[in-house]
Amino acid sequence: QVQLVESGGGSVQPGGSLTLSCAASGFSSSSYSMGWFRQPPGKEFEGVAAIYTGSGTTYYADSVKGRFTISEDNVKNTVFLQMTSLKAEDTGRYYCAAAGGMGAMNALQAQGVKVLLSFAHSGQGTQVTVSS
Repeated sequence: QVQLVESGGGSVQPGGSLTLSCAASGFSSSSYSMGWFRQPPGKEFEGVAAIYTGSGTTYYADSVKGRFTISEDNVKNTVFLQMTSLKAEDTGRYYCAAAGGMGAMNALQAQGVKVLLSFAHSGQGTQVTVSS
């Protein structure tokens, strides 16, 4: 049974940093593309970042490019999202997800329910609040 468990969310002031972790079990993360998506309050799901675990190639939404970094530890089957220079508009629930092939990258071009449909598995999410 595939499980994705996120951790590391919390409250931070604008300009601050947080690192989210996603522990994957039930499959090898090296055989999937992994990604993070989020849902800001009152808004649709949106893709944030993705990594193709076969090559380690990373992709980002324009809104987080240069501020967020996605990485993986294949030995521990863990994916990370390092977030810096956080803004109020980064507030939302962040989800870790796994997809076959390039699905996680497709999620970056999607909105709303199509983001969810890009993935085969997702976690329960972790809340990130950026506020002064």
